[in-house]
Amino acid sequence: MTIAVIDMGTNMFNVLVVEIMSDKSYKILFHKQIGIKLGKGGINKHIITSEAFDRAINGIAILLDDIKPFCVDKIKTIATSGIRSAKNGNELVQKIKTEFNIDVDVISGDEEAELIYMGVKQIIDIKTKPVLILDIGGGSNEFIIADQTGILWKHSFDLGVARLLERFNPSDPITIDEVKQIEKYLDPELKLLYQSVTKYQPKHLIGCSGAFESFSLMVIEQKEIKMKIDTYYNIDLCDFKNLHLKLLASTIDARKKIRGLEPVRAEMIVMASIFTNFIIEKLDIQKLTQSAFAIKEGMVDKIANS
Repeated sequence: MTIAVIDMGTNMFNVLVVEIMSDKSYKILFHKQIGIKLGKGGINKHIITSEAFDRAINGIAILLDDIKPFCVDKIKTIATSGIRSAKNGNELVQKIKTEFNIDVDVISGDEEAELIYMGVKQIIDIKTKPVLILDIGGGSNEFIIADQTGILWKHSFDLGVARLLERFNPSDPITIDEVKQIEKYLDPELKLLYQSVTKYQPKHLIGCSGAFESFSLMVIEQKEIKMKIDTYYNIDLCDFKNLHLKLLASTIDARKKIRGLEPVRAEMIVMASIFTNFIIEKLDIQKLTQSAFAIKEGMVDKIANS
């Protein structure tokens, strides 16, 4: 059976096409992501603007056209924070149904966290010691603490980078005072995370979003390593810190020229770096790993085993 999973994120829309085998394993046939910026201009007002609405419809049309050659047996479309928190999110869902005859499953933050975990565990051997998994999105950030027995704790925080960017509207380049203001805002918002980290003591952070993919690719380019990340990449903490400082000092035009960073991510990556660096320092993280698998792969696993 060949299936396609479309993930309608707040910043990016992704499609993954796989062939599911008889033993429930699967082979990846195609993957593509396109920048939509669904939350731009309205995320903190809980609306999808007309411009973002149009970009979303065009994005779905592009992805559906891309997967036509694979003659998929099933299309599973999921939407996350950018749609579930918008007052007119259901209008977009209905428009997609009318235009393309596709049902969009608007999942909860808890469901999102579970799918992320199901994706990560396929390629990373989570051992006895608890790990902290983080997916940085445009609308929300999902945290999961897990060990070899499964999920110990999970929570979705409405602290996605599109929300933070719209709230703080930082200078270009961002100033040190603005960074401090953002961190001051984040600190009380993450109390539930701190409580669970105190209980489980994870020191290994696994990041699994486009932001972490960008961090890895930029580090690899800087180190002039010739490699492709198919599963995961361990990011040296010193390398991340140096990258973080470089991003803080950069303008958006300069970031668009950084090797390893897609131009569509240039606007959001500084906020993602601030968030990640804050977590690393606040929680005394000792190891950082980027996982290439996350929500889409988790959904494939769920479908294959249902």
